[in-house]
Amino acid sequence: MGNGLLKTIFVFIISITCFLSKAQVKKVDAIGITVSEMSRSVKFYSEVLGFKKVGDADLYGTEYEQLQGIFGLRMHVVRMQLGDEFIELTDYLTSGGRGIPEDAKSNDLIFQHIAIVVSDMDKAYQHLRKYMVMHVSTAPQTIPASNAVAAGVKAFYFHDPDMHNLELIYFPNGKGQSKWQEPNGKLFLGIDHTAMGVSNTDTSLKFYEGILGVMRKGDSWNMGMEQAHLNFVEGASLHITGLRAEGGPGIEFLQYLQPGPGKPFPADTKTDDIWHWQTTLVVDDAEKLYEEFLHSPYKLISKQLVHLQSIDGKHSKAFIIRDPDGHAMLIVEKICN
Repeated sequence: MGNGLLKTIFVFIISITCFLSKAQVKKVDAIGITVSEMSRSVKFYSEVLGFKKVGDADLYGTEYEQLQGIFGLRMHVVRMQLGDEFIELTDYLTSGGRGIPEDAKSNDLIFQHIAIVVSDMDKAYQHLRKYMVMHVSTAPQTIPASNAVAAGVKAFYFHDPDMHNLELIYFPNGKGQSKWQEPNGKLFLGIDHTAMGVSNTDTSLKFYEGILGVMRKGDSWNMGMEQAHLNFVEGASLHITGLRAEGGPGIEFLQYLQPGPGKPFPADTKTDDIWHWQTTLVVDDAEKLYEEFLHSPYKLISKQLVHLQSIDGKHSKAFIIRDPDGHAMLIVEKICN
């Protein structure tokens, strides 16, 4: 096993204590984004959005081939931090998959984004304009008072260099987590949640809440011109469901009631395709979950439960599973030494 393999990204994502409660998912850790050109993406996320690079590793070897379901891969992974939250950018050096389709829309089931919290939407939007980011929304939108759950929240969708969807979000007093009301002079504060397109909320809840134990925290029904201009989907009407584990950003379902879900998640998707996101869920018992998923209708990406060792001697177990609509979850358990 070479030094490159020992320098696994799990030295970055497994720095947590062992938990004893019954809930499976203890923390939503890094939200993974597949990129085509690492230097360009690191520059974008650091200069435009204020992320700080905190880890950098090349990953390769049999364990990672089994984990990712791709033979002969070598991955360059960069971990970046904003506030208390993390993303992991992955550039597949030896394979490199397909780009995001040019006709992709926000109601297609490959849709996923991260919601980056800002302390001032007008200043943040003008900052993005300086870098000529590509709009998805026509402009920042304010949720109207008719939506009591989200009234006063401001949001704006845009693209990163690989055409991933990203969101800026501003929470007025009384909305969102209390920490978002403490900007400490910063414009970009952290990641509130990752949102993904779903075809059926109840079906997704069986996976995330029923099996993984991520708790449902609330629902809202968003519609009207503001929502349509935010998502850039004419006539958009959404059922939005928020879930949250004990730690880390939330997970949000976006079920389009009108005009309905768009194109399905491509059945032949691989982890090196640019539309592949990979959300890390830290759990109590990866082996138990893996065995449960082996006898379920859900699709395993990993060919087996993989045992990994980081450079500091810590061990972990991991596998990747797809949810009912195709979104990938990297399930990780730290083994206490």
